[in-house]
Amino acid sequence: MSTRRQFLAGAAAGLSAAAAGSAWARDPNLLTATDVHVKDYPTVAAVEWLGRELQSATQGRLRMRMYHSGQLGREAEAIDMARFGAIDITRVYSGALNNAFPLTQLLSLPYTFDSVAHLRRALDGEVGRRVLDSFAKRDLVGLAFYDCGARCFYNVRRPIVEPADMHGLKFRVPSSDIFMRMIRMLGGNPTPLAYGEVFSALQTHLIDGAENNLRSFHSSRQFEAARYWSRSEHSYAPDVLLMSRQRYEALTPSDQGLLHEIARASVQVMRQRWDESEAQSRQALLDAGVRMNDCDLPAFRKAVAPLLDDYHRVPALEALYRTIRSMA
Repeated sequence: MSTRRQFLAGAAAGLSAAAAGSAWARDPNLLTATDVHVKDYPTVAAVEWLGRELQSATQGRLRMRMYHSGQLGREAEAIDMARFGAIDITRVYSGALNNAFPLTQLLSLPYTFDSVAHLRRALDGEVGRRVLDSFAKRDLVGLAFYDCGARCFYNVRRPIVEPADMHGLKFRVPSSDIFMRMIRMLGGNPTPLAYGEVFSALQTHLIDGAENNLRSFHSSRQFEAARYWSRSEHSYAPDVLLMSRQRYEALTPSDQGLLHEIARASVQVMRQRWDESEAQSRQALLDAGVRMNDCDLPAFRKAVAPLLDDYHRVPALEALYRTIRSMA
């Protein structure tokens, strides 16, 4: 895509100049933001709202440009570009951060949260603050969490009611050790793939299924290939809004404070849009003939219990886990 090539070429030139000790090569008042989701997706809408509020609060001095729909590449690429200052802000799925940022593992572990309300209580308190603070260790600034509902399984073959129904099926997973081990424990075969590759992989039967939230299943049109949606609700892993620490530190202290304030406010914007659009997506999927079924949740919890036990042996994760469960 020419947009992506042009942007990355300019970013590379900017980074070279910065490395040589010159001033910030790009417009110091223009922030770039990325998301792999489509334009009307709740996270994209929330970041665009953030940009408008930031521009209004600074009388036009600070502005934001959003590159949605994966225009600048995959989430893994966006994380690296933010770390090295090629882009400023990116929204990424926390599962893609598990291996590099250990505290995010807690948010991805199966059956840690009981509901969206439970997750939101944890993210809005000490648990969320500690995880956001942990990104500073690798040149990122955690701005906010955007929760994204319950992740469930969907596939092209059959309804999944119990773990035995997953045996022999290939499931796409993000590049996370947690999700790969979870699929194996449930009897499936994990296949790491980028989010943007899932639709074609389902069509060509490179994979049999995947797991994600209802809104993404709908907006990506993956339901056109995978007609079975099974409510396993195995994870409530949220999205994270991250910023390049290099660009963050180039802002004045007052602008840094303003950005944090507006980012926190954008969470409520995202949640309202999410709740509304999830209900709309559910009805649209039913109207399209997608078969939805409940799962034997006790059987799923039992199958993945050894995975939780392993991570609970890590003191930092166990301490936060106890805090989360106290909010259930």
